[in-house]
Amino acid sequence: MRCVIARFPFDLTKSGVLESMKGVKPEEIFGESVTIGHRTYPVKQVGQVITRQDRRDFSAGEVLRAMTRLGFTCRGLPPRAAAPKRALTPLQQASAMLGIPAAI
Repeated sequence: MRCVIARFPFDLTKSGVLESMKGVKPEEIFGESVTIGHRTYPVKQVGQVITRQDRRDFSAGEVLRAMTRLGFTCRGLPPRAAAPKRALTPLQQASAMLGIPAAI
């Protein structure tokens, strides 16, 4: 499959990626990841190995798209947790239920 990563064209195959990643120890995962074989790698590590480019030269999205098209299992960033809401005092809660601004 032909794809462009960091403005350079690459002809990638699933077997070629498997061969390139053979023997590579996965780094700790902090964001997006790709499962290759029985191991899960950070997407930037995979991109660096298969393109031989610096990680700063390409985006994680470029590698994720290519790996998805090749049939690998990819995981994006986990959804952000909502910020905890500030607890209302009983007076503020009652005022909110009545639709009246709380008195200070």
